[in-house]
This record gives sequence, C-alpha cells and structure tokens, in this order.
Amino acid sequence: MKAIEEIRNHPLYVEYYQKIEQEEKGRIFCCHQMGHLLDVARIAYIENLEQKLDIRKEVIYAAALLHDIGKYRQYAKGIPHEKASAEIAEVILREIAEDAFSETEKASILRAILGHRRLREDMETLERLIYTSDKQSRNCFDCKAQKECDWDADKKNFHLCV
Repeated sequence: MKAIEEIRNHPLYVEYYQKIEQEEKGRIFCCHQMGHLLDVARIAYIENLEQKLDIRKEVIYAAALLHDIGKYRQYAKGIPHEKASAEIAEVILREIAEDAFSETEKASILRAILGHRRLREDMETLERLIYTSDKQSRNCFDCKAQKECDWDADKKNFHLCV
C-alpha cells in the first residue's frame, strides 16, 4: 500500500489535514480526521469483498483518505468540501508515483470524491461505495450532540450496520 502512504505523506495532504484538525479542535459534531477516514475505507473494503466488486484495495483507501481533505476550504471559504477535496486530490494523485493508479482509477477516485455527499441513480460503483460507507461510518445513534446536529434525519445513521 505504498501509494496510500504517499498520499498520507504528500505535503498538500499533510497541510490540509492539519488545517482540518486545527479547525475541528473541540468540535462536538462529527470530525473528519483519520479515524473517520479509515472507518470509511474499511467499511468500503468489506463491502467490496462481500459484494465481490473487485475494486483494488488501494483505490478504495485512496478515495476514502481523500474524500474529506477539502473540508478546511469549506470551513474557511464556504466551498463545498467535495469540490475542494477533488481539486486537492487531483494534484496529489498527479504527483505521487506514476504507476500507483491507472488513469481510469484516478478518474474513478475523483468521481467518488465528488459524489460522496449525494445519492444518485447513476452513481459508479466506487462512488456509491464511498457514499454508503461514509454514511455508515457515522454513529449518530450514539452521538452526544445528536439534538444539536443540523443534518437532515435521512442523512443520519441511526442503526448499527452489520
């Protein structure tokens, strides 16, 4: 999983990850740090195996690690984080090892990042996988800030998914 370490250690990733971490200090709502990113990756990978989707593990982990990396731009400038994340991810994917991902895989990762917030009929497989895993990773059923949260009820995860 050399490519995943290259993403995680890329200077742009480190910069935005730290900005998100700083911005979310003391936040009572869901955060967008490594615990969440790895939960999304692991849930998506399990679903990939169970559904026999045959998506490479590295592709799933790359999409999961990158899907919220633009969250700081949303906090600071009001830019939807899926768009900011895709912009940042495109730079990172272009700059890591040339053989890490095919052009088709890179395009799929970027589509998954852009599409991870809204369910659509025509979603690609990885896009749907990241969307559902992102929602399943949130433990709204056990959240102490549930009453203060302004997420729509249909976005919240009130069930333990097994």
